[in-house]
Amino acid sequence: MLRDFSDADVARVRALAADVEAATGIVPLGDDAWTGMHALAGRDRGVFDDSGDAYAHLARHHEDEWSIELVVRPDATADLDALLVDALDVVAADGGGHVTYWVHGTETDPDADGRATAAGFVAERDLLQMRVHLPLVDPARWPDGTTVRTFRIGEDEAAWVPVNNRAFAGHPEQGAWTVEMLRAREQEDWFDPEGFVLAFAADGLAGFCWTKVHPAQPPREPNALGEIYVIGADPSRHGRGLGRALTTAGLESLAARGINVGMLYVDADNEAAVGLYRALGFVIHRTDRAYGRDVAAAT
Repeated sequence: MLRDFSDADVARVRALAADVEAATGIVPLGDDAWTGMHALAGRDRGVFDDSGDAYAHLARHHEDEWSIELVVRPDATADLDALLVDALDVVAADGGGHVTYWVHGTETDPDADGRATAAGFVAERDLLQMRVHLPLVDPARWPDGTTVRTFRIGEDEAAWVPVNNRAFAGHPEQGAWTVEMLRAREQEDWFDPEGFVLAFAADGLAGFCWTKVHPAQPPREPNALGEIYVIGADPSRHGRGLGRALTTAGLESLAARGINVGMLYVDADNEAAVGLYRALGFVIHRTDRAYGRDVAAAT
């Protein structure tokens, strides 16, 4: 079990993840995993199976909130059922809590439901990846009195964190960020403040659209993808058209940097958001599924 990740550990995980992405086109580990291995050392855990062909990453979002992602080398015969149980044992040994097990691309993992059920999980969320061709036809239309600019490192962190946390109150991964967590993201190679759009009302930050560019990965991904990484509006601003304007502005930012495919993730049961994205031309590309269960602390 990995607690403090050495450079060699990270390189080993990165090589395995790269093999999976090259074979399937699916990124098997989210940004929380890489940040947890580096800037937030000591928070996350990792488990390799005996063969080294499969890996479980356990991201600790809060004291009692965990997520698990499994990475398995293509064509390997690793026992993922046993690896998932081993990962749950690590959570129990570290005090337990609620665990979310993510499967990225349910279309490529027909055994996911059975594996999750056998380990005591139940399906909790379906996350849709939606895509759209860029540029859009219509420009962003902002509510009256809105001013817009890009993020300023060292200046905007303290204002962004509370707005994000109000926008995602109760969300297991995005709802309790700290300035430290945001600064850790700023250290990632992909971070670009020019792709982080902020919208201000007269009394402060009203909303934001944070984008991320994924380099092309031919042949499966011949074009770079521009992701709407996080988008949110202060709940006090809802109903004013800010969400549509922020989405459009983020996509405009991506198109201005030469990106012709936009992408985002949205909960399948968020009918309002899915409807908005469809209206902008997005279509569903794939589905990720989150399974959840509680794990008691080991005695």
